Parts: sequence; C-alpha cells; structure tokens
Amino acid sequence: MLKTPVTLLLATLLAPSLVLAATLELPADANLEVQVIDTLVLDQETPRRDDILLRPAANGQGTHQLPDHCVMVGDARLEGDRVRITTSSVTCIATDGGDSEIYSGEMSAAGYGADGSFGIPACQDGRCELTPEQTFELRLASGLSIEEQENPSEQINIQRRQANGAGVANPIPAERPNPDQQ
Repeated sequence: MLKTPVTLLLATLLAPSLVLAATLELPADANLEVQVIDTLVLDQETPRRDDILLRPAANGQGTHQLPDHCVMVGDARLEGDRVRITTSSVTCIATDGGDSEIYSGEMSAAGYGADGSFGIPACQDGRCELTPEQTFELRLASGLSIEEQENPSEQINIQRRQANGAGVANPIPAERPNPDQQ
C-alpha cells in the first residue's frame, strides 16, 4: 500500500514541469479575430501561398483571445472568389510585467468570412487581396493545448533578481573594500 503514494510522490518530484507548467488552452470551435501580417495577394498566376503569417487582432471580437504577442503560420489558396486560409502552428509570448511565458506548438484552424462560410471573400475581378488592416475569423478545428516552453531570458532575469551583491548577474558591485585604498 505504501508503494503507490511513494511512487506518485517520486513521479511528481521527478517531473515538475508536468505538474507546474502553465498551459495555453483553447477549446475546439473557438473563434479568434486575426489579421495577416503582410499583404496577401492571390490570382490565377499565384493561386497559393505557403507560410503566411497571421496575428491576433488588437481587441479582437472573437469568442476567445490569444496573448497579444502571437504569430500563427498557415497557408492560403484561391478557391473561386474566396481565400481559403488554414493554419499549422502558433507561437505566443504572454507577458505579465517583467515575466514572460513562451508557448509554441501545432494549431489546426481555418479562416471564415463574416457570413460564416469557409474562406474569406476578398476577391474582385480574379484578384484576391487581404491587407493587415482587414480582420477575419479563425476557427479552431480541434482544441489547442500547448505547454509552456523553457524561456532562457526568463531564467537570466530570475538570476539577476535573486543575485544579492554576489556573482556576475548583479550589475551592482558587492560592498567590499577597494584593494587600492588602504
């Protein structure tokens, strides 16, 4: 009987990242208001663009929001009079004062127009254009659950804050007599 609690305690101590790590989570069918980072143009000569970059719209009106500092990577293709956008990954940095958390992982979502149909109606006379000023709905196809990643900068900042006059991490010299003065 003692084996089970001891085993659980050891597992908890040996895997603190599983127990203590923060997670960025959004449910399936969450709606995010997003925009392209660079102007996207599709036409008959260029009906597809891979690796386009998206970001959450400031003060987005979706059902859910990502942290302000996120980049989503996706693909766009021309289909009829609509631009079909799908995403494959997301990287976010959530900040709180001097602290920051990094989240990076896979994301399955698609762009929808204001009419609720798959694809964004951004075409006129065979040319489709989305500018960074335009926003659209990005709907998650499956739930999003990404564990916090290691943040080397955060570790450096923690060391700086913890240093108390000792070590190279503290920019304030320790209080010691000047060896040149006697």
